[in-house]
Amino acid sequence: MTNDAAATNRDTWNIWATAHGQDDYYDSAALVAGADSLTDVERAGLAAAVGDEVDGLRVLHVQCHLGFDAISLARRGARVTGVDFSPVALRKARDLARRCDVNVEFVEADVTDLPSRLTGGFDLAYATIGVLCWIADIDAWMRSVAMALKPGGRLLLVDGHPLFQMTESIDPLVLDFPYAYDGPHEFTATGSYAAATQTTTTVQFAHSLGEIVTAAATAGLHVIRLDEHLDAPLDLGRGIPPDADGRYRFRVNGRNLPLLYTLIAERPATVTPSPHAPTKRPGAGDT
Repeated sequence: MTNDAAATNRDTWNIWATAHGQDDYYDSAALVAGADSLTDVERAGLAAAVGDEVDGLRVLHVQCHLGFDAISLARRGARVTGVDFSPVALRKARDLARRCDVNVEFVEADVTDLPSRLTGGFDLAYATIGVLCWIADIDAWMRSVAMALKPGGRLLLVDGHPLFQMTESIDPLVLDFPYAYDGPHEFTATGSYAAATQTTTTVQFAHSLGEIVTAAATAGLHVIRLDEHLDAPLDLGRGIPPDADGRYRFRVNGRNLPLLYTLIAERPATVTPSPHAPTKRPGAGDT
């Protein structure tokens, strides 16, 4: 991402982090009282990636924002490090961890160029829902995450499906975003996905499933599985009402399309980026 785009997004996430924390999306009081923040999709991804127990595992929560999931993982016995580029979010995350009486390390850093002290030490890199649309250089993101893993360590990535990301609304169906990377797209809004705020601007980037899987492979990761989810446990926006079972579904002409995907990939004994790894896309840089 260009420096201007990174600065724009950081300013916005600082504003959003100020507003987030006690709302319909981020219920801090419930978290402090012992509520678990992981959805069933994330729990299933964890089980598939590392098994039912994370006790004792070193976990890197990538783009952790307020640290809700980092705290929930720490409560399961994981040794968690959360990383994010927003100092405002990290201050709130540290306070929440203190109030929840769990030990989580929070690091302010560029996720496409993680600090060297985080290299090679993690059993799991955990990144979920609302992750890659902020990243211009997905190859750099995958390389950085891959190098944070120890041999045998795994990446669990759960994110919005590129088909769903294309939509502005479902009824009527309106598309306002590409399926695959074609450079930066700027949006202005008077609120985040969780709360009303002052007017903010974001710069976002599209990535197709093919680009995401290829980036993992060229970073030296071995792709274990890729699942596409035709329902979601939480409201992802676009005006979709929940069905009677409480699940959200993306229907077009009566057919369900994917809302989310789960990617699990493993660092082999030696991470060797592919000699055929693509060069940076035009306009892509560090976030």
